[in-house]
Amino acid sequence: MKSFAGKVAVVTGAGSGIGRGLTLALLAEGARVAASDIDEAGLKETADLARAGAALHTAKLDVADRDAIYVYAATVADHFGTVNLVCNNAGVALKGSVREMSDDDLRWVMDIDFWGVVHGTRAFLPHLVASGDGHVVNVSSVFGLIAVPSQSAYNAAKFAVRGFTEALRQEMRQERTKVGVTCVHPGGIKTNITRNGRTSNPADAADFAASLEKVARTSPETAARTILNGVRRDRARVLIGPDAYLIDALPRLFGSFYQPLVRWAARTLTR
Repeated sequence: MKSFAGKVAVVTGAGSGIGRGLTLALLAEGARVAASDIDEAGLKETADLARAGAALHTAKLDVADRDAIYVYAATVADHFGTVNLVCNNAGVALKGSVREMSDDDLRWVMDIDFWGVVHGTRAFLPHLVASGDGHVVNVSSVFGLIAVPSQSAYNAAKFAVRGFTEALRQEMRQERTKVGVTCVHPGGIKTNITRNGRTSNPADAADFAASLEKVARTSPETAARTILNGVRRDRARVLIGPDAYLIDALPRLFGSFYQPLVRWAARTLTR
């Protein structure tokens, strides 16, 4: 997919952050975009920022609701006539140790960050194959490359997204479809993820937000451009931000011995 002009793109989590960046970047390149988010106010802000006359379809969508995603996929395909690109971007954050977090918190993260990606991929995949020029973008994280204390649930979801997406890419090649697949690993991005995040211990909420803000160095607009360039090049993996390249190198260089370094860094960020 060398050009997005005239293509139909689907973006989840479009009410802020990377999702908003992708929506606006795709519209600027002449794509027709179906943007969704559970946050209707944020989604309206994204729509208000779109250029006049842009082909934008917006809808409230809870990606944790499997049936809703399949209905949404059919609605988008019927509205635009085809679907070329799906960006499964919606996600939430949780801070809590394995012993602290509740089953409900763990299930909440997995339902959105993992199952939301799975259902979004599976619901739209037949339409992408039928388009003859399709692409899946699944957003994992640098926490899909390394494990971090207090992030076990988020790690589990993002590692799972990585494995699911890398397997899907191989399957699409084996089946000789015209569908590309890219797994995205953002580093620190200036988003509102903590606004919709949770902490097992409410007293940690402020520290959690502050620690994420310390490492947020890349803008959503830069992240969106990097992702779309990766799609143009049919990259299997896209790293976003200098920190993502550093984190990607840690397990390659040190194997499991990267873990003491991460523990030290985690303590430093929460001071």
